Amino acid sequence: MSLKLAIVGAGAIGGYLGARLALAGHAVTFLARNRNLEAIRAGGFRLRLADGSEQHANTATAVADGAEAGPQDYVFITTKAHQVGDVLAGMAGFLGPQTSVVTMINGVPWWYFHALPGDHADRRLESVDPGGRIAAAIAPERVIGSVVYPAAELVAPGVVQLVEGNRFTLGEPDGTRSPRIEALSQALMAAGFKAPVARDIRSEIWVKLWGNLSFNPISALTQSTLQDICRYPPTRELAATMMREAQAVAEALGVQFKIGLEQRIAGAEAVGAHKTSMLQDVEAGRPLELDALLGATIELADVVGHSVPTLRAVDALVRGLQHRMAAAGQGLRFDRG
Repeated sequence: MSLKLAIVGAGAIGGYLGARLALAGHAVTFLARNRNLEAIRAGGFRLRLADGSEQHANTATAVADGAEAGPQDYVFITTKAHQVGDVLAGMAGFLGPQTSVVTMINGVPWWYFHALPGDHADRRLESVDPGGRIAAAIAPERVIGSVVYPAAELVAPGVVQLVEGNRFTLGEPDGTRSPRIEALSQALMAAGFKAPVARDIRSEIWVKLWGNLSFNPISALTQSTLQDICRYPPTRELAATMMREAQAVAEALGVQFKIGLEQRIAGAEAVGAHKTSMLQDVEAGRPLELDALLGATIELADVVGHSVPTLRAVDALVRGLQHRMAAAGQGLRFDRG
């Protein structure tokens, strides 16, 4: 069955996802702007694979406002967490009575406490949803959670290069295997992805967040790759300390970690000489994805009454780096002459 699918964010992950889904026969519409909008409208989306071959999703299209395409079956948000507020107006036209919204963003999502039993049910996180703006625009009942594992790069407008990976873990906030999530999983698998349905999507989110909240800021501050961080004992231990503080917060919220800390660090080291997304943003002079990674974790620590001094110190340092970048009006590189 062909679905109407909207991709909010025509970047690397959104492009990879949308191109594959369009090639599988679904009606895919990107919410895009500027050169990306023009390129997709003119020629669809091109996907370059790791083996050098290229696939052309020429049926994919793009709009500047969701109202141009109308209500969709599923809307995938693939922007960075701090960009979600900026796309709310544009994506509103995609939302019909039965539309589901799949959040494919890093870090702690704004809906974290939706349908979560316990003392903190339906609590709002100010760090990721200031003033409740996102929750007001996207009804929490629409949300399906997801954890993104592939790595890709937008190499030109409407052209994405796949680096590796094809797994998108899915999960309902209440842990059920609903008809809508089963249909979504089937559609993704038919398009060539791995799309397991997790009964505890928050624990899946934390496993990825565990590494992102430590390795990303350390790499941004030191301009080191994952391999560099893991093989230099002081930075490896700093990452481990940050992860231990975060783990205590998560476990106080009922999260169960399926892998050990050293196993998670070894997994990062195995990636090799890879620059994290936050380091790439520092070099390019882009805003940093801090609030959904460190800011939200620190806010959650306050919720459960845990002390996280290392997370707070590193957060302050990276925010200082971001302040310097804003003042300079450009990215920062140690190798710049």
